[in-house]
Amino acid sequence: MPVPRVWSSVRLGLSRVLSRTLGGWPSGEGRGMDLSGIYPPVTTPFTATAEVDYGKLEENLHKLGTLPFRGFVVQGSNGEFPFLTSSERLEVVSRARQALPKDKLLLAGSGCESTQATVEMTVSMAQVGADAAMVVTPCYYRGRMSSAALIHHYTKVADLSPVPVVLYSVPANTGLDLPVDAVVTLSQHPNIVGIKDSGGDVTRIGLIVHKTRSQHFQVLAGSAGFLLASYAIGAVGGVCALANVLGSQVCQLERLCLTGQWEDAQKLQHRLIEPNTAVTQRFGIPGLKKTMDWFGYYGGPCRSPLQELSPAQEEALRLDFASNGWL
Repeated sequence: MPVPRVWSSVRLGLSRVLSRTLGGWPSGEGRGMDLSGIYPPVTTPFTATAEVDYGKLEENLHKLGTLPFRGFVVQGSNGEFPFLTSSERLEVVSRARQALPKDKLLLAGSGCESTQATVEMTVSMAQVGADAAMVVTPCYYRGRMSSAALIHHYTKVADLSPVPVVLYSVPANTGLDLPVDAVVTLSQHPNIVGIKDSGGDVTRIGLIVHKTRSQHFQVLAGSAGFLLASYAIGAVGGVCALANVLGSQVCQLERLCLTGQWEDAQKLQHRLIEPNTAVTQRFGIPGLKKTMDWFGYYGGPCRSPLQELSPAQEEALRLDFASNGWL
């Protein structure tokens, strides 16, 4: 069932936030949130008839909740959020918050194409339990998404959000990199606490870390494939699709990096690259869900128009895991 009366409460939530932000955010507001750690971007389970399976979502979260993650991301790219209705998106956040231990952070993807819709979704997600909002770049009119337009968008969202905001750059899906100059400007906003960068350009990640070093601004690697390199240049953690199936191993890589065991970290990173590429690029969400079925979680089908893997693709996916010792 959808979250009851959630949309009718948006106006009330906005009025409270507006009163809170009258005259600007207090210095340092939102800066207390520590994002350091590993986050799996949780998939959205569906039934055979393409309905959201909230029971399986809760089962997956209960299992994942036993691992040493800092928190969880829902309604990221792996959550198939563009295929969900607004009420489904909010219900997923609500169910996730109820299923997770209280000490685990819940980051909810609240991005929409318009600024107004993003503000409304962000406020609503905060009301149903999100600890922070992860806001993807609007991209339909990508040719008009200049630094100025994106700074205006994120500033408005952050001004009106009752929870801290994490920027989200995922050019493989949006065709748009959040420009470094925009990130640097936005890092000065007291309610913008960091960025998830999924582009895989380690030079860019290092530049963002360097240029925001005077702010309490945190960078999360957007994939396990470049997690070691990201830690080496100052990232504080990662949002890693592979953590949905190899969560212990991704957390082990984090520990090796944080304790300076670089040789062991390098060996583990090498073994994770092929499986990570398989579930993020080569076979995408259908591949990730298939491996979840293999590793004791519920993957299940995707929502159309995403298609299931062919037998040949499934065999190639299995080989990417088996050849690195994971199956």
